[in-house]
Amino acid sequence: MDKIRVSLLGATGMVGQKMVRILADHPYIDLVKLSASQSRIGKEYGKTVNWIEQGPIPERYRNMALVSASPEDHRDVDYVLSALPPEAAEGIELKLIKRGINVISNASPFRMSEDVPLINPELNFNHLKILEDKETKYVKNPNCTSAIMAMPLSEILGIDYRRISIVSMQAISGAGYSGLPYMSIDDNIVPYIHGEEEKIPAEISKMYGSVENGKIKNRKMRVNVTSVRVPVKVGHMGVINIETDIDPDLEKLKQNMVNFAPLKGFHGLYTAPDHPLVVHEEEDRPQNALDTYNGMEVHVGRVSYRDGIIRMVVLGNNLVRGAAGITVLTMETMKQMNLI
Repeated sequence: MDKIRVSLLGATGMVGQKMVRILADHPYIDLVKLSASQSRIGKEYGKTVNWIEQGPIPERYRNMALVSASPEDHRDVDYVLSALPPEAAEGIELKLIKRGINVISNASPFRMSEDVPLINPELNFNHLKILEDKETKYVKNPNCTSAIMAMPLSEILGIDYRRISIVSMQAISGAGYSGLPYMSIDDNIVPYIHGEEEKIPAEISKMYGSVENGKIKNRKMRVNVTSVRVPVKVGHMGVINIETDIDPDLEKLKQNMVNFAPLKGFHGLYTAPDHPLVVHEEEDRPQNALDTYNGMEVHVGRVSYRDGIIRMVVLGNNLVRGAAGITVLTMETMKQMNLI
C-alpha cells in the first residue's frame, strides 16, 4: 500500500505533539515534514520543542529539521495537517489551498463556510462527499468541546425535544500550553471562555446539517451553552439537559449509545474506537482522572429523566477526540471513501 505523505503545521504545540505521537507508527499515513514558527525553521525538532507528551519524542522526529509554513515547503506532500493557532491559520491555510495543496485543519477560521465540511467522522462522514469534484480539498475539524458534546446527541435528535442546554467544564489545555496564567486558574474556576458559547451551538448545528447542492446546510437546533474553565489539565466535561415533552425509555437510549458504531462498515480506520460512546452506570462517573486517557472515546454517565428533562454528563479528551485524533480519523475516513 502506498502511504499518504503528510506534513504538520504547528508541530511544537500541544495538539501538534499529540499528532506526532499518534502518527509515529501509523500503518499508512507517513508524517514526513514538521513545521513551526519562523524562529524555529531549520532547527531540529527535538532541540526546540518543549515536549510535554508522555514518553519520549518518537526517534524518527527527534533530529528532523523544521520547515516553514510556506507552500514551497509542502508541495511534495499529499496533505497538510494543521494544528496552527487561529490567528496564524487563516492566512497560511488560504495560501496553501490557493496553491493546490490539500489541508485538514483543527483551526477555527472557515469552520462555518458552507462549502468547507466540518467533520466529526462518526456523526457526518457523509459531508465529505461534497469534496468529490474538488481538485483541492479543504476540511475542518470542530472545536474541541463541540466535537465531544455533539457525539451523544445523535441519539437525542430522534426524539421530540424542545431545547438542549449545555454547561461545559473545560480543561486548561484547551487554552494551549501557555494560554492561561497559573494565577488565573489555580484554585479557581473562570465562568467564561471567549467565543466558546457561540462556537459550540453553531458547530453542532453544522455537524448535524445536510448536504444540499454541494454545500452544507445547517440544521435548525435550539442549543444554549455556558462555558466554564476549570483547573484540570485534560478533559472537557459537559452537563447536558434536554427538555422534552415525552417520557423517554432511558434503558433503550443508553443501549443505543452502547451500540453506536456508524463507521463499522469501513475498514482500516486505525484511529477509530470500537465503541465511540462509553456509557457508565456508576453514579460518580465519568471522571477526568479515570476516563480521559489517550482515547477517542466519549464517556457518558448519570443519564436520568425528571420533570421533562433528560440529563447526562459527557466527557472526552480534548486533545485527542477534540483535536489531534479527530484529524487523523478524518483522513483515514477520507481514504476509505476514495477521496484520497
